Amino acid sequence: MSQTLPELTDATLTLENRVATLTLNRHDVRNALTGTALVDDIVATAAWVNRCQNVSVLVITGAGSAFCAGGNVKDMAERSGDFAGDVAEVAERYRTGIQRMPLALNQVEVPIIAAVNGAAIGAGFDLANMADLRIASRKASFGETFLNLGIIPGDGGAWFMQRQIGYQRAFELTLSGRVISADEALTYGVVLEVVEPEQLMEAALAHANRIAAQPPKATRLTKRLMKMAPDMELKPFLDVCAVFQGMCHNEPEHLEAVERLLTRMKR
Repeated sequence: MSQTLPELTDATLTLENRVATLTLNRHDVRNALTGTALVDDIVATAAWVNRCQNVSVLVITGAGSAFCAGGNVKDMAERSGDFAGDVAEVAERYRTGIQRMPLALNQVEVPIIAAVNGAAIGAGFDLANMADLRIASRKASFGETFLNLGIIPGDGGAWFMQRQIGYQRAFELTLSGRVISADEALTYGVVLEVVEPEQLMEAALAHANRIAAQPPKATRLTKRLMKMAPDMELKPFLDVCAVFQGMCHNEPEHLEAVERLLTRMKR
């Protein structure tokens, strides 16, 4: 239950009013995930969030003009860094590198909100799709551009996107490799809301604070149910719901919430 923030290299992390805000801070490379320590920072933050019971929401955003540019194209051209070596070497580097990010974020117990301030390209688009909610600046853009470079979404993007917007739309965006605007992303259901750039964090934090005001243990259990539901049959899912509900009924936060409601009803 550590409240001490983890030490990060290429990102910053704050905690206020039960809302943790992770800011990708390598604007010099448009917050690229390869050739930086950003994956390590994201994984460390995900683990810390699960340990720290004082966190109810995680907001992820980017510093500078981009949310996240995905892979470093210069390294791809030079077959260096994360992209060097034969098939087995590259595969192992993916497994021990960027693929730790989707595994870690998919296990985060609290709601994740992506505040997309600028371009979310390739693995950056996938990172946004690993969140539960996406709020976009009008300057944001989104592109599943892997195929344009002759590669596939090696970070699990094909798994995440179709769960967000359906197979057909995800297929079209992935196979065309086209970049879409924030407004088009809103039309497709990629993002929940589009706001002016100066209002982005205010809008994201409004959603975060609304969720953070809910009973924290029940919030974490509800997130778990939402993640479990698509992959379960109804009967075993209802069995899990029954156990989680029993846990909730025996938590002090439940009785406190009931008392608050009864007090309001008496006014």
